[in-house]
Amino acid sequence: MDMIHDLFELTKSKEVKMIDLRFMDFPGLWQHFSVPVSRLNPEAFEKGYGFDGSSIRGWRQINESDMLVRPDASTAVIDPFAKHTTLILFCDIIEPTTMMPYSKCPRTLARKAEDYLKSLGFADTAYFGAEAEFYIFDDIRYSQNEHEGYFHIDSKEGHWNSGREENPNLGYKPRYKEGYFPVPPQDSQQDIRSEMSVILESMGITIEAHHHEVGTGGQGEIDMRFNSMLKIADQLQLFKYVVKNVSFQHNKTATFMPKPIFMDNGSGMHTHMSLWKAGVPLFAGDRYAGLSEMALYFAGGILKHAPALCAFANPTTNSYKRLIPGYEAPTRLAYSQRNRSAAIRIPMYDPNPKAKRIEFRVPDSSCNPYIAFSALLMAGLDGIQNKIHPGDPLDKNMYDLEPEELAEVPETPPTLANSLDALEADQDFLYKGNVFTEDVVDTWIWYKREKEVNALRQRPHPWEFELYYDI
Repeated sequence: MDMIHDLFELTKSKEVKMIDLRFMDFPGLWQHFSVPVSRLNPEAFEKGYGFDGSSIRGWRQINESDMLVRPDASTAVIDPFAKHTTLILFCDIIEPTTMMPYSKCPRTLARKAEDYLKSLGFADTAYFGAEAEFYIFDDIRYSQNEHEGYFHIDSKEGHWNSGREENPNLGYKPRYKEGYFPVPPQDSQQDIRSEMSVILESMGITIEAHHHEVGTGGQGEIDMRFNSMLKIADQLQLFKYVVKNVSFQHNKTATFMPKPIFMDNGSGMHTHMSLWKAGVPLFAGDRYAGLSEMALYFAGGILKHAPALCAFANPTTNSYKRLIPGYEAPTRLAYSQRNRSAAIRIPMYDPNPKAKRIEFRVPDSSCNPYIAFSALLMAGLDGIQNKIHPGDPLDKNMYDLEPEELAEVPETPPTLANSLDALEADQDFLYKGNVFTEDVVDTWIWYKREKEVNALRQRPHPWEFELYYDI
């Protein structure tokens, strides 16, 4: 009740006019509706607010549409973009007939994963850190219908515009795959990323650094400090919201699409993970790269279940246009210290035991982080429970290996369809502790196959005309 009391004091001191109730849909898009501050009362944090769940992707049918959002008082934050002072509250989805959490609510699923971890006894906190890369463009146009299909990306920073008449064209456009760390004016988005970082810090999110990324045309990265799994998933929603809205205010558009530009780097979301108990880090030890045996087993679980995990961590057909060799995206399922071509890297920046973690480099930020992070945690815990050792580390550059050596290193699935097949064959580890339920996994597989994989298969691709029109 103290937290709720503090929230009401906040609404008074900030003269809040509207309460924005936000929740995550199944595939991973943030949703919301707003109520006047007069409708906020202590009972709302138990009874919730009603809405139509049949219109939310992957959820209810039209004949069972009524659902509730129950706000979480601990998540209150002022919206920095609203004209009328608005308080954002993250919400969980509740079944109105039973008043129990809805199984397909992504935030509820993440809560269950954290509870399951605590129930095992050997750890009480899973810390996650997420490096969500993105592009900022000046213009985006796309369409597909019965007689045409195209996309057109433009950026004043794009190397493809080096010869365009811009009256004047001032140059300083990063070359393909050479956008990493140049100072302004080549990095034309320094001030925009700084503005994003300042706003995020004002919302209670600790920012460690920001910089231009490798891609031409405006690829960037802003690094948030790690946090507990549910909290970092919440923060990622605020992160995307701020990145998109600041870009919009500058008459630009931001995207977290994994591979928007052909022949240049895609946008990933390297995910750092560690387990702690009573404030003590459990991944530091005397094994390879300063890891503990528990950390190695955790990594072993991630690598064993990686093909199935990709269905959640890389959940779009576009994700697999990033997961191809030659663009820094890790496609080989191995682990290594320093080696950035491995799916799991052991960062070696800091010898402090508190900094010891594993970095799974495969995911991208098109994922629903509540579901993806929960699946990663469940895979790691399965590795610990079953003592799944990840084998020998691979400290060579995998792109320099001989073909026969490379053939022994397993790969990430080549398509979303393959990752869904892998999930269909490997899902039992997700059901421990009733964290995932069969309806969640079955609906995920159905939705992704029907709405994305099959939808793409039905449509001609522009490159097919280049290959086959004159056949």
